[in-house]
Amino acid sequence: MTNESTNVTTGQVRLSFVHLFQPHANQPGQEPKYSTTILIPKTDVATMQRINAAIEAAAQKGVAGIWNGARPPQLKTPIWDGDGVRQNGEPFGPECKGHWVLTASSKQQQSVVDVNLNPIINQTEVYSGMYARVNINFFPFSNSGNRGIGAGLGPVQKLSDGEPLGGRISAEQAFGGNGGGVGYASAPAPQGWEQTAPTQQYGQPAPAAPPAYPGQPAPQQYGQQGYGQAPQQGYQPPAQSQQPQQQMDPITGKPLNGGVWGI
Repeated sequence: MTNESTNVTTGQVRLSFVHLFQPHANQPGQEPKYSTTILIPKTDVATMQRINAAIEAAAQKGVAGIWNGARPPQLKTPIWDGDGVRQNGEPFGPECKGHWVLTASSKQQQSVVDVNLNPIINQTEVYSGMYARVNINFFPFSNSGNRGIGAGLGPVQKLSDGEPLGGRISAEQAFGGNGGGVGYASAPAPQGWEQTAPTQQYGQPAPAAPPAYPGQPAPQQYGQQGYGQAPQQGYQPPAQSQQPQQQMDPITGKPLNGGVWGI
């Protein structure tokens, strides 16, 4: 049963590094988990007040339980300042500016619903950059001498679409608009050759051969129906466009198909 004192449902937040339908491990050997990074606007004071109260309640549980009565002098929490720097000292991505940042994860898959609480079946509707509400349960942990507060992922409710993070585009952007799309260009005309189709059309009788001189055979006919013509020279297929460079996510600096395990 969920402890209400350590459980919080956020206001509207933005999601990044979304792994809600398939578990993800950031490094080989780690246990895959369902997770997402949550960007909480600093203007949402009410949500942060509830989170701070839940973190304190989780710390009290830790003192009474796995911390054996001793509160860590420097309590580690999952909350990071998006206007500051990450644990490795590098700044957060621009989408984190003006937000509190945390990552919540779970070993079990959690419900993902729409604004009407209907389960979202189409996984493409859930992506990094959308807006949602997230249920989070804070808990104390003690692992190899590290003691602090973790964030457990609960159900997620999608509220609205947002600008996709990490280079994601829609099918309309990719293929829409005059038969083109993002980066679309019609194939160039082949270079180095000109069409020299013979005037003789297929199925029409060949023109009469010039009369032969006495004692000479009639000249043979060539070129009918395309036979005997020399192949066209100089045609080169248009060069294929280079593949776009691997995009990197602004939060972790890792390839987009990577993820995040905590911050």
